[in-house]
Amino acid sequence: MDLDLMTRRDAALKAIENHRIVPLGHFIGGDTVKGVGQSYDVLEPATGQVLGKVRDSTPEETEAAVSAARSAFLEWSRTPPGHRRQILNKVADGIVARADEIAAVECLDTGQCWRFMSKAAIRGAENFRFFADRAPAAADGQMLPTADHLNYTSRSPIGPVAVITPWNTPFMLSTWKIAPALAAGCTVVHKPAEWSPYSARLLVEIAHDAGVPPGVFNLVNGLGETTGKRLTEHPDIKAVAFVGESSTGSAIMRQGAATLKRVHFELGGKNPVIVFEDADLDAALDAAIFMIYSLNGQRCTSSSRLLVQRSIYDAFVEKAAERVRKLKVGDPFDPATEVGPLIHPRHLAKVSSYADIATSEGARIAAGGAVVQGSEGYFFQPTLFTNATQDMRIAREEIFGPVLTAIPFDDERDAISKANDIDYGLAAYLWTRDLERALRVSDALEAGMVWVNSENVRHLPTPFGGVKASGIGRDGGDWSFDFYMETKNVALARGTHTTPRLGL
Repeated sequence: MDLDLMTRRDAALKAIENHRIVPLGHFIGGDTVKGVGQSYDVLEPATGQVLGKVRDSTPEETEAAVSAARSAFLEWSRTPPGHRRQILNKVADGIVARADEIAAVECLDTGQCWRFMSKAAIRGAENFRFFADRAPAAADGQMLPTADHLNYTSRSPIGPVAVITPWNTPFMLSTWKIAPALAAGCTVVHKPAEWSPYSARLLVEIAHDAGVPPGVFNLVNGLGETTGKRLTEHPDIKAVAFVGESSTGSAIMRQGAATLKRVHFELGGKNPVIVFEDADLDAALDAAIFMIYSLNGQRCTSSSRLLVQRSIYDAFVEKAAERVRKLKVGDPFDPATEVGPLIHPRHLAKVSSYADIATSEGARIAAGGAVVQGSEGYFFQPTLFTNATQDMRIAREEIFGPVLTAIPFDDERDAISKANDIDYGLAAYLWTRDLERALRVSDALEAGMVWVNSENVRHLPTPFGGVKASGIGRDGGDWSFDFYMETKNVALARGTHTTPRLGL
């Protein structure tokens, strides 16, 4: 699609036109299912307008999707992995061919900025290529010999799985979960977030057109408390991969307990960026600003806590405030826009409530702190809270918006203590020129991922995930296959050992 021939917003509306005339239904067993369940509105964050309606799947429709995945599993799991690789690479080709269209749809129903979404679709294609190319080796194991036995391991796909994805960057995160599941030989039932469902429909259609067999990749729309709950409780769903809030992860774990369901959770974060006085302060400031205000602050790995050594705290946060005040807030389709709207009026109310919370606790609003006036969309000013202390709610709770809380620390021990004194443990960012300090602090931080002198730069073979309330399990590289596959050990006797004899 040539977006030079039409506005990006018009292009996005055209891309989902067929799914706006009637409520968006489901994709089950290779076919479109219009659905008969209760419908609900999908809103455009930048305008507040209703984009369309979506059907919440009925119990019968959810059952049909699981049944399709179960029926397709045997053949797909036995499909030669080289053939799976070919199909999944065709999916990547289809994503690239429609990358601008996908990006425009993401801007439309999530409010994310074009400057970031224009790259997100390409990242989704890279996810498919990465795991497609590893499909032939996914079942490989290890040889573990002893003196009397030759042990070898192998892996096999676990079965039909549910993938439940969030509303913030839905397309890229969907590919991050679904690509390794399909490469491993699993079949998938995908439930996208109810607030941003449209790009998920594009993905399943692209996959079907690329040759993914009917029933291998299904999609059901709906609410978490209805459709999501049915999937997480279903005995034929062998695993649930979920990205979202920590409280929802707890609910899914409870729902899947009766069937001993395997779970993989990428949950919330309240991630520190720690800036020591010896750091490259300009680079640290660039990274801190980027990691909290890009993606409208709606990212699990955002650097939402700015921990700055006390000797440089005042000067550093003043420079940060100057930068925050200059951030360009506006139309997400405008390439110059740096911060777009929040996803939904309910989320806007949550984020904006923290301004009063901050001042009531004694913090100072150094920048922003209010809803953007004069807009019908869900815009909140990029915000910086200063003079914060560790016990404040703004220092402990995940706000999930363009809001940064700056806290001073005294020394290395104090920095580590404040960074770890939190329920979450997803990511951490550390800025120092002292290599030995970098090693010590990285080891001491309670986080699944640490970047030293860098913003979040993903390398697909590396593990991605958190500790504490930030999640269970790891994505990326072989870690993804560990989740979607069962490991078997076979022990072959060499005939040299003696079996104990009983009952003589």
